[in-house]
Amino acid sequence: MLTFVSSKLDFLDKLSLYIESLIFATDKPISEKQIKAALDTGLQNTIEKKQIDEAIHELKEKYQQDTFSFEIRKIAGGYQFMTKPSYYETIGQHLKLENKKRLSRAMMETLSIIAYKQPVIKSEIEHIRGVASDYTIQKLLEKELVEISGRSDTPGKPLLYTTSEKFMDHFGIDDLTELPKLKEFKTEENQIGEQAPIEESE
Repeated sequence: MLTFVSSKLDFLDKLSLYIESLIFATDKPISEKQIKAALDTGLQNTIEKKQIDEAIHELKEKYQQDTFSFEIRKIAGGYQFMTKPSYYETIGQHLKLENKKRLSRAMMETLSIIAYKQPVIKSEIEHIRGVASDYTIQKLLEKELVEISGRSDTPGKPLLYTTSEKFMDHFGIDDLTELPKLKEFKTEENQIGEQAPIEESE
C-alpha cells in the first residue's frame, strides 16, 4: 500500500514517482482510472485527472531518452512499460532459448502429437511415442500448453487432450492451420521416441 504523505506539496512533487511505481508493479496495462483509485486511497488525497495526465506525460518524456532501453506506452486503454523496438531482436533470441530450455524433448514430442492429432486420448499418444506419457502430459497441463477438452466415446470414456490458447502464444501462431505440415505419424517402425515401459521424470 502507498505510504501516506502529509503535505499536499510533497505528494504532488512525487506524483510521477508514485505513478511510475504503479505502472512498474503491474504485469498488465493499468488504466488512468485504476491509477487514480490507487492514488486517492493510498495518498488519502483526491488527485485530479489533469494532474495524472501531466505526470504520465512527464514520465513518457523521461523514458524517451536514449539512456533507457524501455518506455511507457499506452496499450488497451492503459499504460505499461515496454521494451523499445530497437531491442526486440535481442530479447526475441533470449526468449527463444529460454522456451527451448523449458520444454524437454519428451514434452515437445507429446505436445506435437496433441497439436496434430487433437483431440487425442492418452493411450493414442503413448501408442505413437512408445512410452508411458503420464508425466509429460501432467507437465504440459501445469504449463497450460494443453487442456482437457472432454471425454472420448470409446470404452472407459478416457480424457481428450487439445492444445490451449497459451500454446498459440508460446509458439507465436494465430491459428492451428499455421502449424508446419507433417506426414502422418507412423506407429510402427517410424515411431517418435524410444521404446520403454515407463517414462522417467525430468
